[in-house]
Amino acid sequence: MGYPHKSHPKETPILSKYFGEPQARTLEGWKERGGYRALQQALGMTPADIVNVVKESGLRGRGGAGFPTGMKWSFMKPGDGKAHYLCVNADESEPGTFKDREIMRWTPHALIEGTAIGAYAIGAETAYIYIRGEFTEPLAIMERAVQDAYAAGLLGANAMGTGKRIDVHVHRGAGAYICGEETALMNSLEGRRGNPRIKPPFPAVAGLFGLPTTINNVETLAAVPHILNNGAAWYKAMSLSSPKSTGSKLYSVCGNVTRPGNYEVTMGYPFKDFLYDMCGGPLPGRKFKAVIPGGSSVPIQSMEEAESTLMDYEGFVAKGTMLGSGGVIVFDDSQCMVRHIARLARFYAHESCAQCTQCREGTAWTTRIMERIEAGNGTMQDFDTLLEIGDNMTGKTICVLSDSCAVPVVSGLQKFRHEFEAHITGKRCPFRATAAA
Repeated sequence: MGYPHKSHPKETPILSKYFGEPQARTLEGWKERGGYRALQQALGMTPADIVNVVKESGLRGRGGAGFPTGMKWSFMKPGDGKAHYLCVNADESEPGTFKDREIMRWTPHALIEGTAIGAYAIGAETAYIYIRGEFTEPLAIMERAVQDAYAAGLLGANAMGTGKRIDVHVHRGAGAYICGEETALMNSLEGRRGNPRIKPPFPAVAGLFGLPTTINNVETLAAVPHILNNGAAWYKAMSLSSPKSTGSKLYSVCGNVTRPGNYEVTMGYPFKDFLYDMCGGPLPGRKFKAVIPGGSSVPIQSMEEAESTLMDYEGFVAKGTMLGSGGVIVFDDSQCMVRHIARLARFYAHESCAQCTQCREGTAWTTRIMERIEAGNGTMQDFDTLLEIGDNMTGKTICVLSDSCAVPVVSGLQKFRHEFEAHITGKRCPFRATAAA
């Protein structure tokens, strides 16, 4: 991506404050910016006290599920006589999402510090940062930052001179989308095929190597040092709407928009202001048509829905979609929604681990039908078939990849059925016909 855009005056740059500053990548540069003060503080606290601060802050998982982080940590029981593990999900493979890699590129020590605090809080002496295989630059930066942290005595058998062990290992994945699912990630770390596991048992009971494990997203852990430095009340106060959605959130914006990039705003920010003011609105001569607000696996919004949405967990749900990973994909009136939905279906069919019949067969059949419609060879009966397949794929598999394929198809049919019908009645894609003319 290169250097990120200049911060908009209405942004709330906390995690992104030092994006674009090469010096912030270094250990000395990070310490000059207040780095590792939170870890020093945490190592002087009890694990339970850290968990309580994070609980009180209202921090929720930024990877997509939005589960309360402090509650997740509380499922781990330090002192149970078992080894505990923390896994950092830095796989970031959701289409439309590119904010975690920027944290690793510009502020690697923010992630290391948050990881060390999280590991200590759940009673883990070992943490693994699982990085997507294609992230060559973030991988090199993270490996160097971990080495520097060890050399400075911040990690290891005597972390910051406290006598407490915190080991952090960087693990490179092989580029499989499915390994962004937490149990598939653990299988991959163990050297096995990256297939999701049936739950229960849940990771907090039997996770990595069969031992208690917590999995957290990069952005989630990067927020933890700020919470410890400034207090839970400070973080809770950053909410413009629902008290259940606190703090700031990074959004990745791509597609047909004037100013794509990463933006950080307070929870509850108006989506209309975000798209038109902060992101610059549509390209010259165009109008927005639709938006996927949380990565490709959440329902598509019409612009009428999007323009009345508040950007937090509850706000997006109230308008029929989800905050998800915060990957905002924007479509203008030059785009064929059928073509883009077919492309998403093809992606999920390719990335299915094929473990569940509904996913293996459903994603393949959905892709074939969508591509047939897009080419102008579909029938009106295909709509009912797609909806039936989508129903059979939703909520019936080990993980939600199957659901993720069904969601854009079903929401697309609901909101842009006229485009599907135009492909069938006209025997061709009307958008390509217009472009050719």
